Amino acid sequence: MELRFLGHAAFALSDGATTVLIDPFLTGNPRAAASADELDATTILLTHGHADHIGDTVAIAKRTGATVVAVVELANEIGGEGVDVRDPNLGGTEAFEWGSAKLVPAWHTAVSPSGTAHIAAGLLVDFKGTTVYHLGDTCLFSDLQLAGRGREIDVALVPIGGHYTMDRHDAVEAARLVGAKTVVPIHYDTFPPIATDAQAYKADVEAQTGSQVVVLAPGETLSP
Repeated sequence: MELRFLGHAAFALSDGATTVLIDPFLTGNPRAAASADELDATTILLTHGHADHIGDTVAIAKRTGATVVAVVELANEIGGEGVDVRDPNLGGTEAFEWGSAKLVPAWHTAVSPSGTAHIAAGLLVDFKGTTVYHLGDTCLFSDLQLAGRGREIDVALVPIGGHYTMDRHDAVEAARLVGAKTVVPIHYDTFPPIATDAQAYKADVEAQTGSQVVVLAPGETLSP
């Protein structure tokens, strides 16, 4: 499995035949590594519906026929656009041929650009045996340690930019609570309010936890 960072909090998980996109904010993203019209998708997973996460979801899903997974209220809005959706709530798991996606808690506000209020989530994704935990736009809270209970998390995608999410200092404790083998910092440097030092975060996490941090530039990939 190849994990490709598309910029901000967007990722593509792919084995060459199947591609799962997470939070595909590309149009209007100054750090986007791809345009919306050049990405394929089997499934699209959303943490929440803020513009910098829902992004190009509807356009990509209509073009590719991808199924979108989002918390129920947001899924209902997207389904109204003629897109195939799955609509779990927190704690719900959706199964696919490639694996599964579970919505887990994240502390963050959420209203879509169209005005649909909903609960933000994290995503615990099993992609053909590799477990990826996208924390979403969360602040630090102690239940992060429960999200992957009973399984080993291969990669955690952790926001570090502050202002709209936890900052890099709180994100060190988040990495400790999650206990993933590899941590990838996300949601930073896209806009001035979330500028931060990813290399300092890497140094702090590796000094204080057992996780390895991989800092990916937009477009770079990781093979867990």
